[in-house]
Amino acid sequence: MQFPASDLPRDSALMANAIRALSMDAVQKANSGHPGMPMGMADMAVALWACHLKHSPRNPHWADRDRFVVSNGHGSMLLYSLLHLAGYDLPIQEIKNFRQLHSKTPGHPEVGVTPGVETTTGPLGQGITNAVGMALAERLLAAQFNQPGFDVVDHNTYVFLGDGCLMEGVSHEACSLAGVWGLSKLIALYDDNGISIDGQVDAWFRDDTRQRFLAYGWHVIGPVDGHDAQAVSDAIAQARRWAVEGHDGRFAPTLIICKTQIGKGSPNRVNTAKAHGEALGEEEIALTRQAMDWPYAPFEIPRDVVSLWDARQEGARRESEWNDLFARYKKAFPQQAAAFIRRMKGDLPADFSARTEALIARLTSEQLTVASRKASQIVLDDLGPRVPGLLGGSADLTGSNLTNWKGVASLRVNAQGAMTAGEHINYGVREFGMAAVMNGVALHGGFIPYGGTFLTFSDYSRNAIRMAALMRLRVVHVFTHDSIGLGEDGPTHQPVEHPASLRLIPNLHVWRPADAVETAVAWAEALRRGDGPSALLLSRQNLPPQVRDAASAADIAKGAYVLSSDRRPQIVLMATGSELSLAVQAAGHLREQGVRVRVVSIPSTTVFDQQTADYKASVLPAEVPRVAVEAGVTDVWWKYQPDAVLGLDRFGESAPAAQLFQHFGITADALVATANAVLGR
Repeated sequence: MQFPASDLPRDSALMANAIRALSMDAVQKANSGHPGMPMGMADMAVALWACHLKHSPRNPHWADRDRFVVSNGHGSMLLYSLLHLAGYDLPIQEIKNFRQLHSKTPGHPEVGVTPGVETTTGPLGQGITNAVGMALAERLLAAQFNQPGFDVVDHNTYVFLGDGCLMEGVSHEACSLAGVWGLSKLIALYDDNGISIDGQVDAWFRDDTRQRFLAYGWHVIGPVDGHDAQAVSDAIAQARRWAVEGHDGRFAPTLIICKTQIGKGSPNRVNTAKAHGEALGEEEIALTRQAMDWPYAPFEIPRDVVSLWDARQEGARRESEWNDLFARYKKAFPQQAAAFIRRMKGDLPADFSARTEALIARLTSEQLTVASRKASQIVLDDLGPRVPGLLGGSADLTGSNLTNWKGVASLRVNAQGAMTAGEHINYGVREFGMAAVMNGVALHGGFIPYGGTFLTFSDYSRNAIRMAALMRLRVVHVFTHDSIGLGEDGPTHQPVEHPASLRLIPNLHVWRPADAVETAVAWAEALRRGDGPSALLLSRQNLPPQVRDAASAADIAKGAYVLSSDRRPQIVLMATGSELSLAVQAAGHLREQGVRVRVVSIPSTTVFDQQTADYKASVLPAEVPRVAVEAGVTDVWWKYQPDAVLGLDRFGESAPAAQLFQHFGITADALVATANAVLGR
């Protein structure tokens, strides 16, 4: 493989100062932001973008572009400066509108808002973890689609990260995995400036970062002078060679440690915490311009410097070369090319709807009494082999989460970094890392990632779940052991507040299915959904099948539906998950007492809330009293204006599941008594 020369343009210092000037001017105009990181990492950015980064500003979504992630996203003006200067659709007016309402330059980079931004960063540590997912996706896609002479998937993932990213525990989870997986095309550049918001970090951060990453199995270069752009470029070139040729007999990701000065160029703010998160001030900016020999007005970049940065022509050339390669690939391997295009677009197989309809019909006829976690595995047994790109996993709980399917291969990598590709990943006990890696996989494209753990451990991964919702990513979280019904493990593992907590996250679809049929519908809807993540909350204990007509079955996908109803019902029983069977039993007892009852299943409050007012009223008629039941905190149910809620506003206990439901009064008899009290009987 040929590598470009790592020699920098002659005027690389001017290129770096353009970043510094734009960054300090934008932060000053907004009177908000973080100028120190962009000023300190400017030379590193020149080294990467001028000599190595493969990208096409005219087409930010080119499939084989290198991925570039700014994990220390508070320094967003570094990225915005690069995108503007390189020729992306980010005009100078957007730089001037930094951090303003509806601008393309929000306070932290946001994917889908700014052309060229690969992921939303800001919560530190998650950017590097997303990058691990991107690099994993690249390697798996290359293994699946590349053919001799046709390396249609062949790109690197580059990450800028700082001290804060390394202090966050999720970076440990992710970087450990990256070393195990031998992701040699992942190249991270560490901005080692020794400063965070509270000041000099050596009072609270003294890790030997080099030894830490060597222990993970990474290659490490440096420390190098982060302000010597040529030295940084040479280090990147070395890492790129190792990515292809290996080093020390193995393939591994590379960390380049770059010693820098935060606020480089500022005479009085350099190497200070004030440069981290405060505008420099007009007086200091004037002194900085003088020190940099930058005589230009705010937001003014000389034409000759702009021409040095402009990557549109070179990007178009490299994209055109790839297009020619892919055209030949398509002719030689038409089926693989069609599959690659479909998967990168995120489309499901053409027969997906027919397949899921047949599966739901089969489960309806079989009337299985199984835990919903087992029903989930039955769905995966059917869909897993038939939905190419479905990439599963579990945080060391595969046998409990049941996230594998019959015949699925597990991802394995030997000590030399040679990979045996598979569609199921053992993430180890790394819930947060798993969730953020899945986000990176989804961002890269070509896969639909899902991963499992116990519902109570969603607390560990919550911020990555939130980021998936914010970024509108198709990611599926399989959370099993969904209530006190898990039994003897006790309150540490019984997620009484977690369903309600997850339902509070905007754009997260939360499903708590009551039987195998509802589980299949939940999976189908999660996979169909292209604009956000889904969470499936699944039981450990067996759940009885429910009898429903065709119309009711069709309405499951709306999040709530009428399971059964008498004419002119006197009371509505609302339930979700395992408690639906209690509502069905209670309805039977009430009918024996002469009470007309409607039973409403609400497998997804978040989906039901999006339905039309007319549909909601058809399910929950306003004039009929309502009682809700769920073995968890009651707060979420009051929005449906029930007359009573049967739930659990305290932590659980350690005992067999049946004893716990009896102990906490979440039973059919208790529901009957509550309904009668509401009716004044």
